Amino acid sequence: MTITLMRHGKPDHYLPGRRSALAMAEWCEAYDLAEICDLPPERSLRLAADADIIVTSTLPRALSSLAKLGQSASHVDAIYREAALPVMPLAFPALPPLLWLPLLRAMWLFGYKGQVESYAQAKQRAIMAAEQLIQLSAKGNVLLVGHGIMNKLIARRLRHLGWLGEKHASSRYWSSAIYHPPVI
Repeated sequence: MTITLMRHGKPDHYLPGRRSALAMAEWCEAYDLAEICDLPPERSLRLAADADIIVTSTLPRALSSLAKLGQSASHVDAIYREAALPVMPLAFPALPPLLWLPLLRAMWLFGYKGQVESYAQAKQRAIMAAEQLIQLSAKGNVLLVGHGIMNKLIARRLRHLGWLGEKHASSRYWSSAIYHPPVI
């Protein structure tokens, strides 16, 4: 049986302008509450229809993506939530969110965590998530409607365990990657 990792659709969240690092906390909170504003491509609809078991995170952008796929979840679990961005207590400089996002993610990857889970903690959560998906795959084809970074970490764990993927998980909205169990 297979495990498909799919990223959610495009969030209905755009706040133009410049923000301080501290103000990015509000931006991230609003992003976490956002549903999606686009429709799934044909490939996503087909993969969802072929899934025996559908899993998603608890975040609205994942849940609303599942609704746009015309499906309901077998399992909804916070273990699949996106790794949160750290916030820095700085009132300046004011930068556009599109600059803050990669900067904060890079800082997180290099060890700055602020008040959120660390990169090491997120990797441990991804290991547990991959184990859950593997257990579910014993019952049929599994689809996870998840998030960019967490899907990448789960994919890394699956590959480490010998699962074979047609391609690596992408960060594009609605992107998907299918993993097959190791050949014994």
